[in-house]
Amino acid sequence: MSEPKPPTPTPGDTYKGWLFKWTNYIKGYQRRWFVLSNGLLSYYRTQAEMGHTCRGTINLATANIAVEDSCNFVISNGGAQTYHLKASSEVERQRWITALELAKAKAVRMQAESDDSGDECPAAPASSGQGGGCRNSEVQSTLRTLSSKVEDLTTCNDLIVKHGSALQRSLSELEGIRVGADMGEKIRQVTERATLFRITSNAMINACRDFLSLAQNHSKRWQKALQTERDQRIRLEETLEQLAKQHNHLERAFRGATVLPPSFSNPTLGSKGGVSGKGDASDEDDDNEFFDAMEDPAEFITVPADPKYHRRSGSNVSGLSSEIGMDDQSANFDELSLASNPESPQPLELEPVRQRRTRIPDKPNYYLNLWSIMKNCIGKELSKIPMPVNFNEPLSMLQRLSEDLEYYEILDKAAKCQNSLEQMCYVAAFTVSSYSTTVHRTGKPFNPLLGETFELDRLRECGYRSLCEQVSHHPPAAAHHAISEKGWTLRQEIALASKFRGKYLSIMPLGSIQCLFDKSNSHYSWKKVTTTVHNIIVGKLWIDQSGEIDVVNHKTGDRCHLKFAPYSYFSRDVPRKVTGVVTDKDGKAHYVLSGTWDEKMEFSRIMQSSKGENGTEGKQRTVYQTLKAKEIWRKNPLPEGAETMYFFSTLALTLNEPEDGVAPTDSRRRPDQRLMEDGRWDEANAEKQRLEEKQRTARREREREAVKAASSPEEAITEDSINDSPLKSKYSSYSL
Repeated sequence: MSEPKPPTPTPGDTYKGWLFKWTNYIKGYQRRWFVLSNGLLSYYRTQAEMGHTCRGTINLATANIAVEDSCNFVISNGGAQTYHLKASSEVERQRWITALELAKAKAVRMQAESDDSGDECPAAPASSGQGGGCRNSEVQSTLRTLSSKVEDLTTCNDLIVKHGSALQRSLSELEGIRVGADMGEKIRQVTERATLFRITSNAMINACRDFLSLAQNHSKRWQKALQTERDQRIRLEETLEQLAKQHNHLERAFRGATVLPPSFSNPTLGSKGGVSGKGDASDEDDDNEFFDAMEDPAEFITVPADPKYHRRSGSNVSGLSSEIGMDDQSANFDELSLASNPESPQPLELEPVRQRRTRIPDKPNYYLNLWSIMKNCIGKELSKIPMPVNFNEPLSMLQRLSEDLEYYEILDKAAKCQNSLEQMCYVAAFTVSSYSTTVHRTGKPFNPLLGETFELDRLRECGYRSLCEQVSHHPPAAAHHAISEKGWTLRQEIALASKFRGKYLSIMPLGSIQCLFDKSNSHYSWKKVTTTVHNIIVGKLWIDQSGEIDVVNHKTGDRCHLKFAPYSYFSRDVPRKVTGVVTDKDGKAHYVLSGTWDEKMEFSRIMQSSKGENGTEGKQRTVYQTLKAKEIWRKNPLPEGAETMYFFSTLALTLNEPEDGVAPTDSRRRPDQRLMEDGRWDEANAEKQRLEEKQRTARREREREAVKAASSPEEAITEDSINDSPLKSKYSSYSL
């Protein structure tokens, strides 16, 4: 694979990399592997095809290279072949253009040299200045001198071989002659040939000495010149990247933010970043792999507010900047008030906080063919598909709902807010935080049985307590109620509608979520977005959240509109991005939220808004001038070894931990779920099938009783008999 920042290619280099090639109007641009070598540009579908299958080749000596826009360029050789290509960024496109132009110049030069056979010395390439021409001529002269020395060495080598063979023959003849008149003649011949051999050897040694001396004299100079060229190339490359970034930023600012005060003409604006600092940084990141095509235009953009707002609203700003700090101070005041209150329990009477587990058994590595199970389930409801535990995680859906309280501290801070608009920001951040645990959690939770419950008591540790119950079998629906000592209550009524579409699985939550605060009597409500599981059949599973959420304060009329941007391979924006605007009942915007649902959220106060130019789709975008963004939520790091424990968070690891005093219908008592957690998957599959069949039998019994009651109203079954018998039948063996 290529490095994130490949160096600018030099003449003679083989340049390789991924480009997008236009195929047709149905498939559009397709990713192809391109190889530039010896003046020829070839492409393959994958790198593995390089050894056997070339999809096309174009000769650059007769080709025309044209740039269309920031990322697109066209290579054509007069109509026979035309490649419409697209790079991942403007910088990458410039690297390819440089490599192609160098390769084309070299190919044209080589073709001219082959046509003109009388030209012994190839013409030096054109230089951009006098210094480059002098250096080039010096290098050519040195190369010619070295070539002549090499020719001398070759000649000396041939003479040494010739005279050495003759000397060897003379010595052989000398051994076979008789002592007499011929002796003097033979000795004279041997002496002459030995003298020639010595002379030739000396010439060889001298030529080698001259060659070595010349090479040593020029070696240091060449190394220094080469290092200078490398440094200059790096500086040019960095300058090119900076220019591309500035051009990109200025182009975006010109398209969407032309109506700005004069104070925004400062060229350093691009380096400051607004509230969506993460998004801007990712747009200009060198390693960005998201491409500029089919991008959903933003409804608004943010820029830093004029410094006059910082001076004018000093008191308000200080109040905002101390908001997070006041939470810690309030916590300290609460502890002091508890300590000074004679009615509060004394420390000696407090029970020690229970130590929760931090590990579960590692996930076994069992192979199972998913397609053999899913091929007959396309278009069916997910809850009706009999799935083995191989695709599950050892938690039920009720426990997954309770994981929404992972970041309960956000609601604790919201309960202390005096301003309803600031409180709305915290509630909106809480809605986003509930998705942070899903980024790596591709396992399916267990479908709860009818009447199954889950109680999460964290009064001592966190000050809240929650209870979930499965209240409907078909369609599956659950109710969740959580109450906190910090003055908030959370209610959820969630039903899931899911469809398997062959390549992906869509999960659409139905129902609403309610949050009430005792101190302000504020009542908030919102709904969840769609969850999509991709690569069900082939490839690595990954999860995306997409859609829009409207968080409404029914008391004040305040509203926060959150947008979860769907992942797009061709988008240049940061993946998993979430943006939102908090408005009052009159529709005036007060706060902007930005971040990602898998990492963090930030919010910033709006000081002024204006209308910008129309976007790419004709929509007029709003420009918000905001104060410096503040972090309102950040995801907790996963525990060590989470990849072997289903990517569970610290809270998720404790949800299925056995506890005393829980209800017989609690999810912790499910035998199939417990067997799966212990790694006994074969037994878990058998137990899961038994429980599901028992639930179906109980459901059919209830339907028969309902039909019987409808046909004989005078013999209607009492409420107790309806509730008791199915649950008794279902949970008679629902234990370990």
